Amino acid sequence: MDGAGTRKAPPFYTRLEQIPRILMQNTLLWRAATVEFSAMRINVVKDHKLPLGRDTSYPDKYAPTLLCPISRADSRVPLGLSGDLPFGGVDIWNAWDLTWLDAGGLPAAATAEIYVPADSPNIVESKSMKLYLSSFAMSSFSSPAEVAETIARDLSVCAGRNIKVVVLPLASTEARCVSRLAGTCLDTMQVACSNWEVDASLLQADRETTVSEDLHTHLLRGLCPVTSQPDIGSLQISYRGPRIDAASLLRYVVSYRQHNDFHEACVERMFVDLMARCAPVSLSIHARYQRRGGLDINPFRSNNETDRPFNLRLWRQ
Repeated sequence: MDGAGTRKAPPFYTRLEQIPRILMQNTLLWRAATVEFSAMRINVVKDHKLPLGRDTSYPDKYAPTLLCPISRADSRVPLGLSGDLPFGGVDIWNAWDLTWLDAGGLPAAATAEIYVPADSPNIVESKSMKLYLSSFAMSSFSSPAEVAETIARDLSVCAGRNIKVVVLPLASTEARCVSRLAGTCLDTMQVACSNWEVDASLLQADRETTVSEDLHTHLLRGLCPVTSQPDIGSLQISYRGPRIDAASLLRYVVSYRQHNDFHEACVERMFVDLMARCAPVSLSIHARYQRRGGLDINPFRSNNETDRPFNLRLWRQ
């Protein structure tokens, strides 16, 4: 595992052993079972006493008990993912509204980068993260380092793995320029779309032509599984292997438009579908989601041990 919490991918033969199970998802029976399971999971999440989708007060005194974990297994079971994962990765959270009081009572303001490794048992429920970070507003800390250490400790308990947190002074944040994703943008293609729920059968690849390329799109949209609010984002796919048909890839990304799931689960489903349908030798997927409630969440999944996550600031962020 590297400093950003990225887990090394398992050996290639381990990933091959998972392919027959992953291919099952493309049968009608598997897709029907997945939809049924997802609907059940959404109802369970909605019935759970999570703050997301509920009216809540905003405490302004440090309150780590506000943090709520959600098991990653809930979204991985219908994908056939258990045991060794076919990818490594990290979820990069950017917190833009971080503020606290210094020792003299003067408010301090900063941003924070939070790195949650993909092999953590849990993700952190997003509204609970927002409420937790808001609880720093009227609490005193001696330094930004103490704030970072406190957040890292509390989130590590919630996620079940060591979390890396970097608190950045405003000067560093102000110096960040808007960046562009690598490679070719798919969004200028004239493509007819009619699938509004995830359909892996849309994906096509030319098995006779091997390439190494970067593709990206800003047309990623899904729905929160609890509130049904839209989650808007950009997506970069970097791979080496059979050439993926660009039009089919764009149709596939657009098919998430009415799909209910968390950011992290959507990216993992994409990884599984692309591996099963297009058989790349190496694959890295990075989604950059629009900020909500002062937070943006940016999952990265890869089976390429040399690929590293980036934390660029895009035009939406």
